[in-house]
Amino acid sequence: MTQEITWQLKKFEELTGIEVYEILGLRSEVFVVEQNCVFLDMDNKDQESYHLQGRIGASLIAYVRILPPGLSYPEPSIGRVVTSPSFRRNGAGIELMKTAISNSYTLFGVQPIMIGAQLYLKKFYEDLGFIQCSEVYMEDEIPHIKMIQS
Repeated sequence: MTQEITWQLKKFEELTGIEVYEILGLRSEVFVVEQNCVFLDMDNKDQESYHLQGRIGASLIAYVRILPPGLSYPEPSIGRVVTSPSFRRNGAGIELMKTAISNSYTLFGVQPIMIGAQLYLKKFYEDLGFIQCSEVYMEDEIPHIKMIQS
């Protein structure tokens, strides 16, 4: 990374309207438009999650939500992992996930983290210490696997 990313973690109710708009915009840009996947992004889990935003200047370039234990899985989870297309392949995604893992440990204690990962990202998550713990399954017509990091 040549430009430093500023990270900010907020509960849902701490997000401004502009931040929610930017987050949903980035998620739609990648998950709906780029991946050509029509799905309902707003699943009523955002309200109980923590939202990690990565910005360069005022621009949102990376985002994840950190879910508490029991919301998606018995373990804490990291989801909606997204990096702006213009900031890929420069380490922003790795930095995003390392920051998310660290924040999950701070919020919920050091314990295993479960994710539902798109199959094509298996190696990316393995490099961060996650291991596959399910068979391949289809979600919104995209192959996924469950992975756990401990």
